[in-house]
Amino acid sequence: MRRVLIISPHFAPVNAPDLQRVRLALPHLRGQGWDPVVLALHPDTIERPVLDPLLADTYPDDIPVHRVRGLPPRLARALGFGGLWLRAGRAFRRAGDALLAREKFDLVFFSTTQFDAFNLGPRWRKTRGVPYFLDYQDPWVNDYYARTGITPPGGRLRYALSHRRALRSEPAVLRGAAGLVSVSPGYLEDFARRYPWFDRSRASVLPFGSSALDLEIAARHTPRSPLVPFGDGCLHFVYTGRAGPDLAPALRLLFGGFTRFARDQPVAAARIRFHFIGTSYAPPALATASVLPLAREFGLAEQVHEHPVRVGYFDALHYLTKADSILALGSDDPAYNPSKIVPCLLAARPLLGILHQQSPALALTRSAGASCMGFGSGETETAAAALFAPWAGDLAHIDRTRPAVVAEHTSAEMTRRLAAAFDLSLAP
Repeated sequence: MRRVLIISPHFAPVNAPDLQRVRLALPHLRGQGWDPVVLALHPDTIERPVLDPLLADTYPDDIPVHRVRGLPPRLARALGFGGLWLRAGRAFRRAGDALLAREKFDLVFFSTTQFDAFNLGPRWRKTRGVPYFLDYQDPWVNDYYARTGITPPGGRLRYALSHRRALRSEPAVLRGAAGLVSVSPGYLEDFARRYPWFDRSRASVLPFGSSALDLEIAARHTPRSPLVPFGDGCLHFVYTGRAGPDLAPALRLLFGGFTRFARDQPVAAARIRFHFIGTSYAPPALATASVLPLAREFGLAEQVHEHPVRVGYFDALHYLTKADSILALGSDDPAYNPSKIVPCLLAARPLLGILHQQSPALALTRSAGASCMGFGSGETETAAAALFAPWAGDLAHIDRTRPAVVAEHTSAEMTRRLAAAFDLSLAP
């Protein structure tokens, strides 16, 4: 059996989006001929992490997970900096050096949005002769903020410095990789435009999957401080996850369509409540509402509730499994493929989706029976209002999504495809 060292700085019990690929793959990798070892940061090194101990119940407990401690956040802030890789990158590199020196691995797999970690791939290939494989969950070189004029998280100066490092580092890292997977075909198209030498044969599109076990745990789980009053006679539409400026077009269509629906069907509309949960990545003291200001523009402040502070993974999944309707809203970035779309569909609840017309998620939600529309070419609020039409009739007949449609997106199938990509990357 081949051995793979998985680089996942964020890892359970930390609840972060970029650890989910690894977490979901761990129960299935050995069955595909790959024995995994995980190198991660200790939760104490993550600044104000959201912890979810239940995450550790979803993968085999005999898989080695090596934890690295970096500079504590409080000390680093006192010294004038706080970036995760600045605080922990050196310790992480040394831990990886030591692990590769004493154990044999066939491949190093980088699955993280801490892109500075990717630079360790060429280092370890040179010093230890171990090939490396990349997981592009987001773009490393990203012109979205420059193209749209939106202020990036952390401010323009921090973004400019990060973007400059990415422009300098990505070509060599990408060129030296044995293979890669990407959540979106758009990222591979960007590589082909940016780098004439890019070898598409060693790259594949691999969306995020989901696990039935996660849904079973969520169904049994009850949040300590529930945020949605299910059973109060209202109809609760639930969105979980980040909600930045790039979601504004979808939100405007949602709220504009709902106000038109409310004019025609005031009784049905009066029962509907919208809940947006965990919309900010900022620490609790700094988390601010990003959805409510838009809701107020449409006069919907009484029917829209936002909890910007991030919640545990199984708290969020619990709300989706109980929702009267799940909201799936997409970015105005055409390449964006939301990681949570498959869990939303597997929850087998009614789903209302407003996604970019070029997003890979749109065709999937439509095929699963969701009430959804694409945007990006002049869609109107009248069209969005039609999405609410089922809620004006017999609620018993509202279609739920059909989980069978997304069978090929289960964690087992996604891991089979990931392992096949690993195998191909090592082929002569």
